[in-house]
Amino acid sequence: MKDNFLEDVIAAISTPVGNGGISIVRLSGEESVSMVSGIFKGANLLNKKSHTMSFGYIVDPFNGKTIDEVLVSVMLAPKTYTCENIVEINCHGGLQASKKVLETVLNQGARLAEPGEFTKRAFLNGRIDLTQAEAVIDIITSKTELSRQSALNQLEGSLKKAVYDLRDNLLTSIATIEASIDYPEHDIEEETYTQLSQKVTQIFNETTKLLESADRGKIVREGLSTVILGKPNVGKSSLLNYLLDEERAIVTNVPGTTRDTVEETVNIEGIPIKIVDTAGIRNTEDEVEKIGVEKAKEYSKKADLILMVIDGSKPLDDDDIEIISTVKDKKTIVILNKIDLPLAVDISKLSKEAIVPVSTINKTGVDEIIKKLKDMFFNGDIEINNHVLIGNVRHKDALFCAKNNLKNAIDAINIGMPVDLVSIDLMEAYNHYGRIVGESVDEALIDRIFSQFCLGK
Repeated sequence: MKDNFLEDVIAAISTPVGNGGISIVRLSGEESVSMVSGIFKGANLLNKKSHTMSFGYIVDPFNGKTIDEVLVSVMLAPKTYTCENIVEINCHGGLQASKKVLETVLNQGARLAEPGEFTKRAFLNGRIDLTQAEAVIDIITSKTELSRQSALNQLEGSLKKAVYDLRDNLLTSIATIEASIDYPEHDIEEETYTQLSQKVTQIFNETTKLLESADRGKIVREGLSTVILGKPNVGKSSLLNYLLDEERAIVTNVPGTTRDTVEETVNIEGIPIKIVDTAGIRNTEDEVEKIGVEKAKEYSKKADLILMVIDGSKPLDDDDIEIISTVKDKKTIVILNKIDLPLAVDISKLSKEAIVPVSTINKTGVDEIIKKLKDMFFNGDIEINNHVLIGNVRHKDALFCAKNNLKNAIDAINIGMPVDLVSIDLMEAYNHYGRIVGESVDEALIDRIFSQFCLGK
């Protein structure tokens, strides 16, 4: 990265490439207004007030030919997305118009922006912290209203505030230690240990509470990885079609119809569910079917949730027992299918509490599946409101490290170790909190985070 890269004017097409009503070419940098003035025929952009729009034409500076009819927005620092001067050229949609306007801007001396560089500048210029920058991409990639709301809460600073509160409280404890070291004649050691124990324990508990939201946050952000498992011909593909409300998987009376995985995503009350329908698990000599069975077992190991389908109209057999054994340590909802037929299965042999009677033919049972799912992962409540959810692995890792440091500090306090040694763990925890908001991260990590953004954002 160049030392003076923030002095460059960067430009990119900020709207999706393809046919559309409008395309936007965005520039950011101190000279962006004067740069566009050189190719704009219309009002004098240099005299324009901030956050105003002007009608005119983008022209080729070499031959004076009109490139496109446009509206140009001028936004002056510091009250902009990047805290720099920003110009947005609203041209006609379509690949050629926006591409030609961008080419003309680059010929004026602008540099093509890297992925996420506009948001990166907003972070480096102090308008947002790293959690808010990451929330931008989460909003862009959100698959449900729930994931959008969670990302929006983070963009508005919910996680930022929680982390800064933890850091401020921790800094108070560190300052108490420094005072006891600097003024030993005041014999405050016993009081210091009592205060430290209370304060650090409180911070430890608040950190633990944040970490407890990590599983929920990951599901809201990335989706719930769900695998439909069962022996052949129990209704797995019918269940998939039922949940999707469409005929996505082929359903026949022939056992082993599904030999490969069928993957779909469905929005269930705001929760993105990534469902994988798998081949029926059974002992088979068919080489192709064997591959499907092995894939089913591999998917089940990585899944957040197993929907284990059992034919309620038949007694359990060895294949059912094997599947039950396979998922015994996984979060599982047992789907007792075909309840429209006389019940023949011995329910007492099913150790799982989450048993849901279903008839995919009569379309009954899906509401109970949703209820079990909510109870299992969201304690029955999937409302986001203003709650802080830790869905980012980076945030979770930093909080986990901070929690370990706090635990070490508490242990050290309890056995009466010198306070200057306690402060080492507290400072480590403080730095881990800093990693979350971007105050203790290296340039390589920042580059990696923003490389995930789309061009022009």
